[in-house]
This record gives sequence, structure tokens and C-alpha cells, in this order.
Amino acid sequence: MGIYFFWGEDNFRIIQTIQKLRKKVINPEWIQFNYHKIHEENTYSILEALNQVMTPVLGTGEKLIWLEGSSILQQCSDDIFTKIEPFIAAIPNDSNFVLTSSKRPNKKLKSTKLFEKYADMREFSLILPWKIDELITKAQQFSEEIGVNLSSSALNLLVESVGNDTRLLWNELEKLSLYNYEKEKPVSKDTVSSIVNISNYSSLQLAKAISQGNKEKALEITIKLLSYNEHPLKILTTLVGQFRIWTIIKLKIETGENDNTVIAKAAEVSNPNRLFFLRKEIKNIKSEDLLEAFPILLDLENNLKKGYDSEKILKNKILELCILFS
Repeated sequence: MGIYFFWGEDNFRIIQTIQKLRKKVINPEWIQFNYHKIHEENTYSILEALNQVMTPVLGTGEKLIWLEGSSILQQCSDDIFTKIEPFIAAIPNDSNFVLTSSKRPNKKLKSTKLFEKYADMREFSLILPWKIDELITKAQQFSEEIGVNLSSSALNLLVESVGNDTRLLWNELEKLSLYNYEKEKPVSKDTVSSIVNISNYSSLQLAKAISQGNKEKALEITIKLLSYNEHPLKILTTLVGQFRIWTIIKLKIETGENDNTVIAKAAEVSNPNRLFFLRKEIKNIKSEDLLEAFPILLDLENNLKKGYDSEKILKNKILELCILFS
């Protein structure tokens, strides 16, 4: 028996985890009868799912019922809770119940406390775009699972190209594995450049263009990102994160700190070796300019949340930031 509640924005990794569980517990010859996916239509969908969970397994192996888009840990009436409580503790040993949601559980609810007692609760959040070390670690993990070996420069280029899109990362690694005939020889950066759809337009590239005071490049990247339907608030979040890292590192250096481990910890950079590149990025930037960027970014956030013309506001503030660093 297993009860699982998977939540977060990384839907690809959630699906991967469910597929692995399904392969583990279900006899493929009986999958048509013992695997059911139910999309939550209303608050009573969980009762339909539980009825499926409680019915006997057909043939051999176990049963798996997946309730997709569950809101039971965000809102749960007393009526629903009273109905589900007896079932949760009595699920048969050969049944597995998986619930998924993009939203964080509300820890104040009785339903959440019930699931915390009986279920395997896992968060699948997307790695923040500026957490390069974590993105590289995830890419290394995926490459090991797929069985493709990348050189460090190839790995860095791949991560820079796909960002925190785990589905795209997996797909590009699978594509690279088809070209990696010599398994003992790492895939080169040139191979990644020729096979992967390399994009020069990312929020991190935008941050670099702004820090260089390059108005033309910054506007070009901004327009491209908007054409890719990148949400302005998502762009802003990446800019704030990157400028925060640069500012902390710059201030630490100016106070006389030379220990990369200490600086990396303060800036929440998990790999101190990355400080070599980050130091180069901020070498010619004044700490005063970095600090003055935050009121502009805050003003941008306030205007975006007020519902003003997001494209116009974003372009104006990007230009204002470029002038600051020029």
C-alpha cells in the first residue's frame, strides 16, 4: 500500500516519478484494469478515486489510482473530510493512491494533517533560473539516467540554453544520446551547439546586457522573451535573483573578504568554483550601481502588479537600468 501526494510546478518530474512507480507496482499485462487516471472535476472527485482504490486488484500485481489536479489539501469541507478519513487508513496493501497538485498544501487543514500522517509527501518545485549550480546538478542527474556523457563545457552550454525547463532538458539529452556513439567519450560543446536549439535570449542574458549598459542588446532580448510568451514577472524574478547574487559578492569583496567559500555561502551559490566567473562578471561594476538597481526593480514589480501595460513598463525600466550601468 502506498499513498502519495506530489505537488509543485515541475510537472515533468512529477509525471516521471509516477511512471516509475507504475512500472514498479503494476503487472503490465493487467495495466488496463489496475491503472486509472482521474482528473479532479469537483470536490467529490476524491470520493470517486477512493472508490477505485478500494476495489480489488484484477489479476496479479498491484493497483495504482492517480487523482490529477487535486485540491483536497488546499480546501476541504468537513463533509468531505468525514467521508475520506476512514478510507485513508484502510487502503488495501495492494493499492496505491497518488494525488498531484501544482499548489502548496495548506498545513492548517485537517486533510493535510491526515495526509502527512499516512502519505509520502513530496515537493517538485522548479529550480530558480539563476541557481546555475543546481541546474547543472539536475542536468548531470538526467544525463546519468539517460546514459549520455557530456563535457563540463557542453553541460554548461546546455543548461544555459534550456534553463529550468526539465522537460526540454530531458528531451535535449535524449537527442544528444542518439549522437553519442562513443559512450566513453564525452559529448563536446560543439556537438551541443550543432544539435541543441541554442537560444541567445534568456533572462540571465538580459541581466548581463543590462549590467554592461548595452541598451540595444537588452531591448532585443526583452522583445524576444516577450515574443516567446515569457511572463514579465518571471523575467523580473530572474533579474532580481541575479542582481542579488552580484550585489552580495561585490559587497563581500569590497569589505576585504577573499575566501570564495564564505562569499559563496553568503550569496547562496552552492559551488564556490563559480565565483571565478561571477567575479569576472562584476569586475567593472560599481556596488553603488548594483544597489541603486533594486529600487528600479521594485518599481517595475509594483507597476506590473498594478496591471499597467507590461510590455511598455518592462522596456522603460530595462532602459532605465541600462542607463544606470552605462
